[in-house]
Amino acid sequence: MAHHLIRSRPRLRTGTLAPTAALCATLLAGAAGPVAAASPAPAPSSTPSVPAPPAVSALSWEVMDAGTGEVLAAHAPHRGLPPASTLKTLFALALLPKFSPNAVHRETAADLAQVAQGSSLVGLDEGHRYTVADLWRGVFLSSGNDAVHTLAQMNGGLPRTLAEMRATARRIGARDTRVRSPDGFDTPGQYSSAHDLALIAREGLKNADFRRYMGTKQALFPAAGGPGSYEIQNTNRLLVGSHGEAPYPGLIGVKNGYTSQAGNTLVTAARRGDHTILVTVLNPQNDTYNAVYEEGRALLDWGFTAAPLRDVRPVASARRTAKAVAGPAAAHAQARPQPVGARHIGAAAALLILSSVPLVIRGVRRRRAGRQAPHPFGRAGW
Repeated sequence: MAHHLIRSRPRLRTGTLAPTAALCATLLAGAAGPVAAASPAPAPSSTPSVPAPPAVSALSWEVMDAGTGEVLAAHAPHRGLPPASTLKTLFALALLPKFSPNAVHRETAADLAQVAQGSSLVGLDEGHRYTVADLWRGVFLSSGNDAVHTLAQMNGGLPRTLAEMRATARRIGARDTRVRSPDGFDTPGQYSSAHDLALIAREGLKNADFRRYMGTKQALFPAAGGPGSYEIQNTNRLLVGSHGEAPYPGLIGVKNGYTSQAGNTLVTAARRGDHTILVTVLNPQNDTYNAVYEEGRALLDWGFTAAPLRDVRPVASARRTAKAVAGPAAAHAQARPQPVGARHIGAAAALLILSSVPLVIRGVRRRRAGRQAPHPFGRAGW
């Protein structure tokens, strides 16, 4: 059997180096003394605290700063729930770029064949002509499923439209959403989340047509007028002020909904100064009248209080992140800056100590060599 022998090195007695260790400690303590004395006391934080969000009964909700995309507060924001007609925002996001607003479409029986019984309708009539802008106002103001299905047929049919809605959801990162219908009508396996609906609405705000339709309060339908025309009104009560709900100051949209499975749902946005706040409220458990709008109002109020306070936080947050990455030692060193003179003294002391260590070790080895010859095979085993 081959044996690999490792020649050991003479061991140093710790007592031999004690004077050197004492010298090192003395020099280092002397160099560090002025640094500790020069450490400034931490200044108290003057950043105002963000108040707690209001207590609401919705199964899921989210408050987002639409300008930055920052989620200011949320409860179960990724919980999958039936979205009702708030899903029409995804339908609009996918199809709005497809057609010119001035294009004219003649309504057919096929356009209306797949509208579910019990759907909300804007009132399209077979054989009548409507502009694409008329149809979009029917979607946003009256939540008309007949207008949704007509646009879907113009787009090539339901399978293609649903595929494009799913692709749009993936593109913007709405990963909680499963699309089974274009209009949000209760369908097995269909759900979305408060966070996804906020993402969809935020993306929609980038589109001028989306913004115009979602913020329209009333319109003549069809816009061309005539004997069969009538006025339609937006069903978002925070936008128009109806059914005992006062209009919310600065509200700009977006979409509300209701089905028996989804309950009341709401995605809404308002603007004040430099901030646009998006709020999603899904299925409030409070059964009082207008609960979804009252909870949306309370969350909007909170958002406009919280967003300006968070504007002062990025620098502090960046510093906290840097300290966390660098570790406690680096953070402590940053909090206690060294004067230039102290840094020079400390460097000189360190160099002096390091240069003396080899001399001490060589001296010890010589003394040990004079007392005892090394073992021919060292001290290592195998």
